Amino acid sequence: MADTTQATGRGWRAMAEALKSPWAVIAACFAAVAVLDPSNLTNTAAFAGRALLHTSQYILFAVLLLAWLKATGAEVMVARAFEGHEVRMIILAALFGGLAPFCSCEVIPFVAGLLALGAPLAAVMAFWLSSPLIDPPTLIITAGALGWPFAVAKAASAVGLGLLGGFALRAMMRRGAFAAPLREYRSAGCCGCGPRLDGKPVWKFWTEPPRRALFRAEFASNALFLLKWMALAYTLEALLVSYVPAEAIATVVGGEGLIPIILAAFVGMPAYLNSYVAPPLVAGLIDQGMSTGAGLSFMVAGAVSSVPAMAAVWSLVKPRVFAAYLGLGLVGAIAAGVLFQVVA
Repeated sequence: MADTTQATGRGWRAMAEALKSPWAVIAACFAAVAVLDPSNLTNTAAFAGRALLHTSQYILFAVLLLAWLKATGAEVMVARAFEGHEVRMIILAALFGGLAPFCSCEVIPFVAGLLALGAPLAAVMAFWLSSPLIDPPTLIITAGALGWPFAVAKAASAVGLGLLGGFALRAMMRRGAFAAPLREYRSAGCCGCGPRLDGKPVWKFWTEPPRRALFRAEFASNALFLLKWMALAYTLEALLVSYVPAEAIATVVGGEGLIPIILAAFVGMPAYLNSYVAPPLVAGLIDQGMSTGAGLSFMVAGAVSSVPAMAAVWSLVKPRVFAAYLGLGLVGAIAAGVLFQVVA
């Protein structure tokens, strides 16, 4: 009886997980259109399919790049950014934060290792703020959906936000704020795959069978990951364009000036979408009347409030440092939107 009950429980949990997958959401979206507006089903599917096909070249390049970075062990170069003078560490941490090819569960053990080695919290904060915003695959996906000027602006925002957070925290700590900022860290054992902080990258990874196997595994897993999330993103964009009036978008975050950019940041932070889903949706919002500055503010604020990034900060530092992290992220998102609006 107990075995039957446990098997039933596992079956329900497996079903619940399947229903939460992007494929299930996509199927539900098209089923809803088929039932409620059948005449628009073909147009909606065609819109999503064309957009996904257009982005497929960027997805392929992004997957190859990410698999190469992981197979070569390039993450050790990021660890070296946290050696030397504190100011130098903050600058390099902000720069390398946008290049780190880590999965979400690697962020916590990586940063915990840096803190255990004595890396200053200000430098780690610079990495925390810049890392969720951009990485090589996200840069390519953003360029495919929104163009290279927007992608470069997002990358620059990541570095700028890291610098803002790192130096702001350094200044506050020098004035006595955030005394004893760290919690006692205990690894949650998310995946046990935190990157090593020593060693050298092996650029000719194909000479070693284990690294070739890692490349193949990373390519396959990331290809599936990007495909399902991009398919969901373009399905949602198709629904947005079809069923959300442009006037509604323009009323909330449309128009020029500072107010739409501020509103976009406050809307974007709780409405987090991962970095692969966000670009197509922001493209749809811009087509519906959102300004480019508000679009960047929305995307930056949403990335800062990503669940993995917030979990990393919350698990390692005390609540007041966590609040500073969110506050600096919000201010940085608004500043990025204003600067991009002026330049664009």
